[in-house]
Formats: sequence, structure tokens, C-alpha cells
Amino acid sequence: MEALFDLFVPIVVARIIDQGIKTHNQPYIFGQVGLLFLLAFLGIAASITAQWFAAKASVGMATKLRQATFDKVESLSFAKIDQLSPSSLITRLTSDINQVQTGCNMALRLLLRSPFIVFGSMIAAFLINVKAALIFGGRAAFGTGRFWHHAGQHPLIPKGTKSLDEITRLTSENLTGVRVIRAFRKEKSEVAKFDAKLTAMTTLNEFVGRLSVALNPITYVMINLAMIALIWFGGQEVNQGQMAQGQVVALYNYLAQMIVELIKLASLIITINRAWACGDRVGQVLATENDLTYPESGAKPQDKSIKVENVSFTYPGAGGPSISQISFSVKPGETVGIIGGTGSGKTSLISLLTRFYDVTSGNLLLGGRKVQDYSKEDLLAQFALVPQKAQLFKGTIRDNLKYASSQASDADLWEALKVAQAADFVSSKKGGLDFELEQEGRNLSGGQKQRLTIARALVKKAGILLLDDSDSALDLATSAKLRQSLAKLDPKPTTILVSQRASSVMQADQILVLDDGKLAGRGTHAELLKNNPVYQEIYYSQFPKEKEGE
Repeated sequence: MEALFDLFVPIVVARIIDQGIKTHNQPYIFGQVGLLFLLAFLGIAASITAQWFAAKASVGMATKLRQATFDKVESLSFAKIDQLSPSSLITRLTSDINQVQTGCNMALRLLLRSPFIVFGSMIAAFLINVKAALIFGGRAAFGTGRFWHHAGQHPLIPKGTKSLDEITRLTSENLTGVRVIRAFRKEKSEVAKFDAKLTAMTTLNEFVGRLSVALNPITYVMINLAMIALIWFGGQEVNQGQMAQGQVVALYNYLAQMIVELIKLASLIITINRAWACGDRVGQVLATENDLTYPESGAKPQDKSIKVENVSFTYPGAGGPSISQISFSVKPGETVGIIGGTGSGKTSLISLLTRFYDVTSGNLLLGGRKVQDYSKEDLLAQFALVPQKAQLFKGTIRDNLKYASSQASDADLWEALKVAQAADFVSSKKGGLDFELEQEGRNLSGGQKQRLTIARALVKKAGILLLDDSDSALDLATSAKLRQSLAKLDPKPTTILVSQRASSVMQADQILVLDDGKLAGRGTHAELLKNNPVYQEIYYSQFPKEKEGE
């Protein structure tokens, strides 16, 4: 309707000239001017309405698309997330979806309006004068050529978004690793690296921009030639009595409208190309198939026992296995220590137990059944995990602890804090449980963050407690008190304690020694210290005085 009202305007102007000004009919002129104001008012009303609905549709679409993409990322397995870098996912969730939203909004507004104006102007021109309308046809053909010129830029746009991924990754790395960068005085090299990536993206965008504006001078030459041709031809027709002066003005207005819309359409194609390319990238995330499937429901675990049978595991794209032919069993309520050097497969084994990854070969049994037989909710309900890297979220201490169980009372929270040796420092904070944590707990020390993550796991009161090197930032005295408190838990959970410290695992019921992804030994502290060379090397490197005492 907006376009239709605009197409009526040149007709009204032609009537004013031919039937009003030519005959000096002032009432008719005023009446037609009033009609122009009415058309303008109706056009503005239609324009506002169209823009409101277009904005609502595009924002609503982008909201649902962003939510669907975030839900998809949250549902992906660790193996799939490893393949999609965090920087790329951040770009797709923010910049790419914003581009899709802009493209959708512009398409709804102009992709419907511009062709209507262009073809409507041509039809009106043919109704006024067929010969003069041929000028419109030539101008429309040139506009179509420009459309294909801009459409050809589509393959270049994904390269620009990939460059943005790299810049996002570098920015994230520099912000999280700023202390390391400054400690090694690498600011200049990091700035140079960032500048190189930024220059590469700028160069690509400039190239795409040059392609976009390459036809602009030719376009304006063609515009002026079309104007000159129309005025020249119209003047001859008026002199010969074949056309009225108002019809020439109407044709001129129609040509001006068509030119404006063709220029808009050319710019719109760039926006749509960019939105299309960004939409492809978002679509790749939505089309990613999850490699982990869970039954909707299954049998409950009979007990909290764990059995590992000849398990091997290789990360996707890795050159070799991270874990090879490991077998052991854990009885309910038993404490098992896992020790080994960096890269020996300790964390990988924990990830397999919780089925963050699926084993490459072998079987993992929980409560007498394979972990693949349990639903996702039933499986993860059995575990309380303390990850290797302490991860806290922005919010209060209470919010972070209730992440494990939203139904936990304050008494439950303080009990967990007491076991985790965190009650003293939490009570000293302003507000206690209501103390506000910054993102990733930046306003806490490393040891405080680790103790809060341990407390969060304890709040869950799960049957199996997984501690993945969770005392690395604690001093020996605090670590010893923590182990004593865990040993007194009632009911006692099945505990798997991963550590590089011999002192952390030496009291365990059994200790697993991993070396280069293989099980190098199994037994108690005394047995391993007597018979296992790998454990001896680890232990005596940490307690050299005991070796000297021998």
C-alpha cells in the first residue's frame, strides 16, 4: 500500500499541471494538492505500520534463532564443542545473528517495496507513452546487471566472518591470559599479531567494498543519461502534440522513483548477501548432529559401584589414544585415588565416567549396567563433579552453591561449606552467602574458588563424588583437613580422587597409577611404594627426605 500511494503521486502531479495550471483552475489545483497531502498521510501510516511489523518479525525471528542456537550448543557433546571453537560460536550467536536480523528487516521492508515500485513505474510509463517507456526498460536492465554483480560477492562474505572469528579468539585469549602476556613482556608481539589479523580482515572488507561501489559512477552516469533522454524525447513529443507537459513530468517522477528504488535494491543485495552468509554459519550449528544419544528412560543403577572393562579412548582428530586398555572396579562407598603425570589421561577417564565422551572401545558399567543404558538425567544424577578448573558464575555465593540443588536450604549450604573448609572465609565476606561474585569468581583467590566448587558438589549429595585435581590450589594442611572431612561423610559416597599429589591419594582404599594413558599400577599406597616404579618416582620426587631416610 505504501508503494501504491507513492505511484499515485506522479499521476496527481500530472493532473495539476495539465488540468489545473494549464486552465488556471485554482479550485481543482487546491483539491489535487489536498489529495497529495492525503496520499502522503496514508503513505506515512502504511510505512510506519510496515516498519513496525517488519521490525517485530525480524527481532522475533532473531530472538528465536539465537535461543535455538544456544539450546543446540548446550545440547552438543564435548566432542562436537571441541570441533566448533568458542570464538566461532560467540561470533555466530552475536554478530552473525544480528546480521541475519538486519537482513530480514531490510528484506521485509525493501524487497517487497522496491520491485513493486520499479515494475509499477514501468507499467505506468507504458500506459502514458510506449516509446518513452523503453527508456525505463533499459534502466531496469542495467539495474538487473548490478543485482548480479552484487550477488557475485556472496562467496567472499564467509571469509570476512571467519576473520572475525579469529579476532574474537585473539581478544578472548588476550583478556584471559593478560597476566601471562605481561609477565613474559609479550604485549608488542600480541599487538602485532592482532594488528595482522585486523589488517587482513580490513583488506578483505575493503575489497568487497570496492566491488560494491565499482558500478556507482557508471550508475549515476546512466541515471543522468536516462534523464536527458527522457527530457529530450518528451520535449519532442510535447512540441508535436503527442504528449502533455504533465505526462512528461509524471514520466520524470516515475523514472526518479525507479532509480531511487534500484539504488536501494542494489544496497539491499549487499545486506542480504551478508545475512545469507551469516545465516549459513548459524545453520551449520543447528544442523550439527549430536554424536551422543541417550534413551528417554531406563533402569535405575542398582548401587554406586563402577566397573571399567578394557576401556580405550581417542579424542576426535587426535593422532593416538589418550587412554589404552584400562580395567578396574570400584565398590560402593570406596575411595579410589588416580595419580599420574600431566597428560597421563586422568581427566579423560573422569570425562568417560560421566559420559561427556563415549569410549572408543571397551565398556563402562555403573551399578551393573552400561552407562549408555541410562537416560541423561539418571546418569548425571549419580555424579557430583568438581572440575579441574574451578568454574564459578557471576552472582551470589548462594546462587553458585544452589547450582547443584535448587532445593538446598541455607543449613545444607553451610554444612557443605564446612566440609569443604570454606565456611570461615565465606562467613568473613560481607553478606556471607549473599556476597556477590564477579564473573568466573575473579574477586576470590584460587584456593577459595576451589573450595567453593567442592562445596557446590557436596550440596548435590550424589552417590558418586568425582574430584578432578580439586586441591591443587590448597595448602597441604587445608587439603588434609578436607580429606578428613570427606572421610566422615554419612552416607559415604563412592569417591574418585584425581591428583598429582601423592599426599592427596595415599589414604585411598586403592590407587590407580596412570602413565601415558595406560594403567601402570594398582593397589594401596604401601603396595605401590614397594613394587611400582612409576609411583615410587612420583612419591619420592615430592618427599625426597623419605628416600634419603631409607
